[in-house]
Amino acid sequence: MAQLFFKYGAMNSGKSIEILKVANNYEEQNKTVLMFTSGIDTRDEIGYVSSRVGLRRKAIPIFDDTDIFNIVLDHSPKPNCILIDEAQFLNKDNVLQLARIVDELNIPVMCFGLKNDFQNELFEGSRYLLIYADKVEEMKTICWFCERKAIMNLRVDDAGKPVYTGEQIQIGGNDSYYPVCRKCHANPPL
Repeated sequence: MAQLFFKYGAMNSGKSIEILKVANNYEEQNKTVLMFTSGIDTRDEIGYVSSRVGLRRKAIPIFDDTDIFNIVLDHSPKPNCILIDEAQFLNKDNVLQLARIVDELNIPVMCFGLKNDFQNELFEGSRYLLIYADKVEEMKTICWFCERKAIMNLRVDDAGKPVYTGEQIQIGGNDSYYPVCRKCHANPPL
């Protein structure tokens, strides 16, 4: 029976490398995978899933008005699995479409993304995935500054100073964000 999965973790927890690994595992068994990613993630190029270790793969970009359900419904052959990277950027309608793919088309959907933003507020996509997912799993990594588990993302400015206010979405990697524990988020040793 198909399920909706949400695998979340702080920055640098291996979400993108994991999604690429899952796609490879399916395809090694001659199974069809459809991979999607957020259309607002421009770190590499729109419509690509890229990992920090250098692997990348073309994906279907998702925007607010993307009809994921109909893309999957119209795809031939029927996909064996749907993979979503940067799932935190989904909106409620996108998440409900993913639930319909699982419930009506009986296709498993695996979503990977951040849970909370740099101010420790839930992203919209993460909020609704936490509500609707059949299975939620944390991908772990360690704090940039100490040995504790990283559960938050610290945004830094160009000078490396912590930032605690601003727009929720600012695309960036290690130049803009560090995975941190709660203690180091409040008092980063910068």
